[in-house]
Amino acid sequence: MKLEQTQIQQVTRWVEEGLRLSEIQGKLASEFGLRVTYMEARFLLDDLGLKPKEKEPPAAAAPIVSAGATAKPEASTGVPTPDSLRPKSAAGAPGGISVSVDKVARPGTVASGSVTFSDGQTAQWQLDQAGRLGLAGTPKNYRPSEEDVIAFQTELQNELAKLGFA
Repeated sequence: MKLEQTQIQQVTRWVEEGLRLSEIQGKLASEFGLRVTYMEARFLLDDLGLKPKEKEPPAAAAPIVSAGATAKPEASTGVPTPDSLRPKSAAGAPGGISVSVDKVARPGTVASGSVTFSDGQTAQWQLDQAGRLGLAGTPKNYRPSEEDVIAFQTELQNELAKLGFA
């Protein structure tokens, strides 16, 4: 694909502004009328000697402790109170959920890692190509509390977003 010099300068500015490849792909379509695949946009930047700026990668294997979310709305306003957002362990003491993401996903998964629930129980989680989340490695009849599941899903979503999953 051939770009005019002014278009090349604009693409260079987008890269310098820190736009992600998918955003550059969208701007190529909206501003230049060039509909390209993600891979073609990648090749274009490579041909121009440009590399999108990478955001600082998070420590993938380091556990992240949740600030929590038991999400019990206050009866009168429907807004969660600070106390309702503080995670509780099985004994009622302040606790938390820790989520870690594997640096290399397990075979057959898009992403994988481990979670420790507020009661101390650990599990392995995995996300497959269809977007289904699964847990493994827990005792046969173990079920985390609803609050733990909500906090886990929130923390997992945050961690995966940092890694570029949308």
